[in-house]
Amino acid sequence: MTEEEKMIRDSFKPRTWADIKSNDSWSIFKIMGEFVSGYEHFSQIGPCVSIFGSARTKPEHKYYKMASETAYLLTQKGFGVITGGGPGIMEAANKGASAGDGISAGCNILLEFEQEPNKYIDQDKLVSFDYFFVRKVMFMKYSQGFIVFPGGFGTFDELFEAITLIQTKKIGRFPIVLLDKAYWSGLFEWVKNVMLDTEHNISPGDMDLFHIVDKPEEAAKIIEDFYKEYKITPNF
Repeated sequence: MTEEEKMIRDSFKPRTWADIKSNDSWSIFKIMGEFVSGYEHFSQIGPCVSIFGSARTKPEHKYYKMASETAYLLTQKGFGVITGGGPGIMEAANKGASAGDGISAGCNILLEFEQEPNKYIDQDKLVSFDYFFVRKVMFMKYSQGFIVFPGGFGTFDELFEAITLIQTKKIGRFPIVLLDKAYWSGLFEWVKNVMLDTEHNISPGDMDLFHIVDKPEEAAKIIEDFYKEYKITPNF
């Protein structure tokens, strides 16, 4: 890191959230610092897949086990895993990646109720963010695919932002896979029947921007098959 980057990241760092919220100029430096930190940690990370889902999912839940298995399978195909760094599905995915001796990265978010990063993240690939939008840039920039497990508003936010950016050609297309048809099918039946067929608010081809499957093996295979066409070789 250059002296200038250190100055941006550290020298202009406000002391409290009150400083950030009350002073726009402080916010600019803080945002720049978070981008610098994220880029430094992930610029050489190699091909990775982001795995999303609820932070509330318990280790005994089937989705937790499926997320861990999915991450493990991805590492065996040469991909690392990036998560939001917290508990639930995020922890499960980092656990599976770690078990598979693959890259296990985390973009943790600092919340008022203090989300702690899970213990399965490679410590040199853990970054904590104050800003959700900076964190989402890291997911988009350094992921070669998204695998999405059942979750809440945050999971939906990440999913639909990815679909929107691909739909509008702001980013290149990459595979988006949703796990568990029982959870997702009702939502996307509405998308097709109302948003597409009735109101014509999307195009028919937009329904091809994602896949809905039931098994970790299916999800991992979709990612692998997509990149066979592009002949991308994982470099870690």
